[in-house]
Amino acid sequence: MTGQVRTVDGRVAGRRGQATRQKLLDCLSEMLSSSPYRDVKVIDVARKAGTSPATFYQYFPDVEGAVLEIAEEMAKEGAGLTDLVSGRSWVGKAGWQTSEELVEGFLDFWRKHDAILRVVDLGAAEGDKRFYKIRMKILNSVTNSLTDAVKELQSKGKVDKDVSPAAMAGSLVAMLASVAGHQKGFQSWGVKQAELKPSLALLVHLGITGKKPTK
Repeated sequence: MTGQVRTVDGRVAGRRGQATRQKLLDCLSEMLSSSPYRDVKVIDVARKAGTSPATFYQYFPDVEGAVLEIAEEMAKEGAGLTDLVSGRSWVGKAGWQTSEELVEGFLDFWRKHDAILRVVDLGAAEGDKRFYKIRMKILNSVTNSLTDAVKELQSKGKVDKDVSPAAMAGSLVAMLASVAGHQKGFQSWGVKQAELKPSLALLVHLGITGKKPTK
């Protein structure tokens, strides 16, 4: 990492500087988990990290700039979600397993990054293109792979040619993202996590293959 991290004015940060910068990001992440995004102030982040606002401004222009750094790192991890779909089989029992693992991986990722994803969704909803691009980077990693899966099944005559691969994949991923962000809400409806996953997996399997799964 040395030599890759720079301060706001373009200077290369040394090891201590990088450690301080990372501590500020870690403290900010922690604060986002317990406080509304709009309520988080630079002075509070700096105090929690045991440093000063002046030090914070050496590395980030403002809280939003630091949040974008956290979001970008999360998006890099989110790109790995494509591994849950890419090259996987959708035929027979393997297809049901693919559906289950996709749903579980998606929900787990959302729970792990719940706080920052809420901020990303807020920024995207308000029309901030930076947050919108980050959100789409995560969703595209799955959407593109699912699109390819439908196309492959169509080429083998296993899915109706009238189905739009991109529309189907996009609809399923939008559903997964919405449900993943609403996981706590399902509890208020009396829906347990153990019930949610197979229900989602069934919808994904039906959407991609057009058939009931073989379990």
